[in-house]
Amino acid sequence: MSEQHPQQQNKIIYWVKNSITARMFMVGFLTLILLIPLFFVQNLIEERAIRQKQVVSEINNKWGDEVLIYGPILKIPYRTYHEKAITNKQTKEILTEVIEEIKYAYFFPEKLGITSTVNPEIKNRSIYKTTVFSSQTLLNGMFAIPDFSDVSLQPEDILWDKARVILKTSNLKGVSAEVKIKLNEHNYPFSSKYDTHENPRTSGLNMHLMESKPIEVAQLPQEKAVAFSINLEVNGSEQIRFVPIGKTTEAQITSSWETNNFTGNYLPYNQDKLTDTGFDARWNVLDINRPFSQQFFDRLPELNEYAFGVNFMIPVDEYQKSERTAKYGFLVIGLTFLIFFLIQTLSKISIHPFQYLMIGISLVMFYTLLISISEHSSYLNAYFVSGCSVVILITLYSRSILKSVKFPLFIGASLSVLYSFIYVIIQLENYALLVGSIGLFIILALVMYASRKIDWNA
Repeated sequence: MSEQHPQQQNKIIYWVKNSITARMFMVGFLTLILLIPLFFVQNLIEERAIRQKQVVSEINNKWGDEVLIYGPILKIPYRTYHEKAITNKQTKEILTEVIEEIKYAYFFPEKLGITSTVNPEIKNRSIYKTTVFSSQTLLNGMFAIPDFSDVSLQPEDILWDKARVILKTSNLKGVSAEVKIKLNEHNYPFSSKYDTHENPRTSGLNMHLMESKPIEVAQLPQEKAVAFSINLEVNGSEQIRFVPIGKTTEAQITSSWETNNFTGNYLPYNQDKLTDTGFDARWNVLDINRPFSQQFFDRLPELNEYAFGVNFMIPVDEYQKSERTAKYGFLVIGLTFLIFFLIQTLSKISIHPFQYLMIGISLVMFYTLLISISEHSSYLNAYFVSGCSVVILITLYSRSILKSVKFPLFIGASLSVLYSFIYVIIQLENYALLVGSIGLFIILALVMYASRKIDWNA
């Protein structure tokens, strides 16, 4: 038994070195092991993307957040009455008391014109950048005679002398000049106000309220429509939007920004005439185009979801592309190991597990190079430099392993094609699945063709 034991060990070592099955298990095991560093690389990409969002948010908060304009709105208080029954505890007599309550009616403009000029600029902090802008906006139009027919009121219950105009915005901090409303040649300045009745807390964008001084009764649209105009100068970031509260809302936004990224429920009617060197976008929204009326009683609704405008954010997709690329890491490692496995099996060249491991680590390094270089350059440049570095490294390393020239050149060419194929898939959107499926089918066919000469029964 003691003499057979060394022979048995030699058989096991021989089987591990020469058995195709043992080699396959080894390659599969190393592939699974390399998923661990690949997982950490994906976490690194996510952390860098989160950091980028944090820095952009800090810059935007200091300059000014998104600009959303909701207004102007004519706010008129009125008296309502309701009866309350009071029981006398001693006599059990029921008395009726009339209680007066002040409520508010909100009337949107009959016509609303919006003319906004936006001047964007890029702000940098370290390797990160974002777009901020300064805007000059003119709101003009007219208020029609208020219609109180939806509520039963006596004329004397309408408190015309306490009427005001309100304006809501998401970016009070970015307002850079005094805000006034001009009604029939009379100016009424706005001041900020906190009112939970008109600024209910919602899960959406936080809105701030500005309210004018009381409007003189003679300047109110009691008998005829009244024209108004407001000049707004606001610094902001990300995007500028407007709520189309006019019965007829005509808007014009001009800017030198290169991309035309319009947001909201309504698109410019002249979108086909816009260029990449700037834009002069125009909207025309009628009351029939939106699902809300021209007046509200007792409470002003949130209408942010119906806003339209322009987004000025820089499309930062390097992290997103790097994350998508890293998801193909398992495919790259598996196919590369498969190429070496087929070469080893067909040519009878011995490749040590440590050498497989070095090749796998080189493939993982591609993703760390990609993310680090893309933060200082474009994704294309980062992908090209990272891909070339890894392909050259593995080609030179395989030259020392395989002891020939044709196999390393074949490996280098295969990796180049594989990385090019993945880059094409990353760039595609609508056809990514189709092209990826066709590519994998072709790879499978080539592997089946190359492996037809292997004696799997050996």
